[in-house]
Amino acid sequence: MCASIAEIEQSLKETRRCAIEAARAHGARVIASSTHPWARWQDQKVTEKERYQRAEIDYQDSVRQFFIGGMHIHAGFGEDDRRVEVMHALRGYLAVFLALSCSSPFYGGRLTGLKSYRQMAIGALPRTGTPPPMRTRGEYDAIVERYRAIEAITDGTELWWDIRPSANYATIELRICDICPRIEDAVAVAALYACLIRHLDARLDAGERLDELSPESVEEGRWIAQRYGTFAFLPHPNGSGGRIDVAELVDELVTALREDARAVGCEVQLARIPRIIAEGNSADRQEDVYRQAMLDGADSPEALRAVVDSVIAETERDDTNASTSAGV
Repeated sequence: MCASIAEIEQSLKETRRCAIEAARAHGARVIASSTHPWARWQDQKVTEKERYQRAEIDYQDSVRQFFIGGMHIHAGFGEDDRRVEVMHALRGYLAVFLALSCSSPFYGGRLTGLKSYRQMAIGALPRTGTPPPMRTRGEYDAIVERYRAIEAITDGTELWWDIRPSANYATIELRICDICPRIEDAVAVAALYACLIRHLDARLDAGERLDELSPESVEEGRWIAQRYGTFAFLPHPNGSGGRIDVAELVDELVTALREDARAVGCEVQLARIPRIIAEGNSADRQEDVYRQAMLDGADSPEALRAVVDSVIAETERDDTNASTSAGV
C-alpha cells in the first residue's frame, strides 16, 4: 500500500524497472499497453495453475481470447457503506478514466477502429462491465450471495466489474483503465481517482446527495470512450443531459478538484490530466506511428513493428530525473 501519490509514482518506477531488467535477462522486452499490436491469442499457452486451467474449462474461447492487460487502482478510505456509496457515484466517471488511459487499438495484427479493444475482450466474459446500482455494503453482499446461490461464483473476486469493492482489502478497486505506457500518465490517472474520491466523500459529509447518471448514460459513455478515447463526447456526470467534449469535462474536473489535489499533495500530477487529452493517449500515439509508417512506405507488419518499438521506448523511458512529483 502507498500512502501518497508520490509513493505510487516511486513504487511504479521501481516495479517497472525490475520487470524491464528481468525481461532483458531472458532476451525479451516489456510493453506497458493493454494489447500487443500483432501477437495472436491462438499462439498463447494457458498458465499451468489450477485457477487458470479451470477458467479455460468453464469459459472456453471467451477466456482464451483474454490476451490483454489492465491497470487496476485501489483506494482505501472510510467505512464499508461509505466506500460503496462513493463507488456508486464514481460509475458516472468511468468513461473519463477509460478515455484517458486507452492503449489497445490493435488486436491480432489489426487496427480495430476502437481506442480500447480490451473492453471487447473483457465483455466476452460474464459479470463484467458496469456494476449494478448499490449504495450500501449490505446491497453489495446481497448481490454476491445471489450469485453464490446459483453457483456462479465462490466469492467477490469473480465479479469482474469496471469498479468494485475489493474482496481482499478495504478498498474500492478501479478496473476499467487500460495500461499507460508513460508512467506520468498512470500516476496522473491515479491522482484524479484519489482527488475525485476525496471530493465525493466530502460532499457526502456535507449532507449532499451525489449526482447520478442513468444506467443508459453510464453504458453509452463507456462505449463512446472505448470507441473514441480522447475524441469522445460523453454524457455529463452531473446527469444534466446531452454530451460534453471530454477535453472540456476534464478541465471542469481539474478545476473542481484543485482543493482536493492540494490536500492530497498531487497538484502537479492532477494538472497533467488535461495534457493527456491535448497530447493524446497511448492509443492515439500508436495509431499515429502506424499510419505514418504506412505513409512512409512500410507494409503492415513493418508498421506494426514500429508501433511496438514506440511502446517499448515509452515503457522503458527513464524518468528518474524528470519526476512529476509535487515539489520536485
